[in-house]
Amino acid sequence: MQHFRDPSDAAPLDWTCKGIPEHLLGRTSSEIGALDLPLFDAGVLFPMAVLREDILQANSRWMMQFLGMFNAQLAPHGKTTMSPDLMALQLRDGAWGLTAATVHHVRAYRRWGARRILMANQLVGDSEIEWIAAELARDASFEFFCLVDSVALVEHLAERLARHSLRRPVNVLLEMGTSGGRTGVRTIEQGVQVAVAVASKPQLALCGVETFEGLFLAEPDAEQRAEQMLLATLDLTTRCEQLGLFNTPTVLLSGGGSSMFDLAARLLSRHALSRPAQVIVRSGCYIAHDDGMYRSLFERFRQRMPVPDELAGGLRPALQVWARVQSKPEPGLMICGLGKRDVGNDIAPPTLLGWLPQGSTRMRAIETQCTVRGLNDQHAHIVGECGQFAVGDLVAFGVSHPCTTFDKWRALLTIDEHLHITGLIRTYF
Repeated sequence: MQHFRDPSDAAPLDWTCKGIPEHLLGRTSSEIGALDLPLFDAGVLFPMAVLREDILQANSRWMMQFLGMFNAQLAPHGKTTMSPDLMALQLRDGAWGLTAATVHHVRAYRRWGARRILMANQLVGDSEIEWIAAELARDASFEFFCLVDSVALVEHLAERLARHSLRRPVNVLLEMGTSGGRTGVRTIEQGVQVAVAVASKPQLALCGVETFEGLFLAEPDAEQRAEQMLLATLDLTTRCEQLGLFNTPTVLLSGGGSSMFDLAARLLSRHALSRPAQVIVRSGCYIAHDDGMYRSLFERFRQRMPVPDELAGGLRPALQVWARVQSKPEPGLMICGLGKRDVGNDIAPPTLLGWLPQGSTRMRAIETQCTVRGLNDQHAHIVGECGQFAVGDLVAFGVSHPCTTFDKWRALLTIDEHLHITGLIRTYF
């Protein structure tokens, strides 16, 4: 993984990266960081998405330390950021591998240098299977894993892989699902049937069982249902081992989205398998965290599980979107220059974190009650006591659910605690 990198890092920025000031076009990320420019005095064309570099690094270390309590490993889901720079940070801090959702993701990760990828999805379709088979044939060091959840899929996958005469089988994990949910087998018996089908195919190697307990996030009994799903995953794994259906030296047990990763690490690590097993957690949003949904979910995590003093600081939000006050057309209403094209609002609207009056060099706390009432494409409607703000001031907004903000930016500036630019990261959605 030491060669994992963004091949565009050395390429100069151009005008297609929104927000980047004219005088920084033609420079690379490292060149921009060396200038030590203040965010508020760098000529940035706001709105601009930024990341606190120190918090990103602290979040990355925190997750590795937390999972270490359970001897669990991390395969962070790259779709959160689609940033090779952030994935490289996660790998440097000890991530086992990377999680993908599509073959497009796998191809991108491979271009950046990834050697171990868990595609937490089914591999279906001739073109997708052909690409994976060709990549496995091209590079013997490439470790690839995907999911199966039906005998029909096993037949489909094995038949197409047989056309490529691979020298090694494709690693698959059996997916445990739930009634009314997404993909995955619905019962232990159905899971065993699928595992038996895999065992009969020389093109496939059953190496573990996977689940996604985050499906229940919106349910009032989310934690109880997530626990049931994880325990069913353990039961299915035990049955498959008893029947001798695993044909890899180590059994993988994988779960853990970004909402209840602690449950996955804690429960899956209680397996009673007779052969070596490895728990793989796939959280992705933790690296940036947020000021909305995941902040709230992390408070529930604290209630479920006290942690040692060295982990007490927890995860912190690193992602912000800065915008200027554009208009104050009437009392109690302020319009800022960011909207749906700049910040995600699929879970909740952004929140005001702080502000920077014109001429100031330090972010100030917002002392009055102001909330985002709605977003247009390029405008945020803020209502409340807006008297402290003036047209032209900068306002920092926090997001809820970082995924749908990252995908709106081809480049995000990184900053330090003093609001000085340290570089940038690129995304590839």
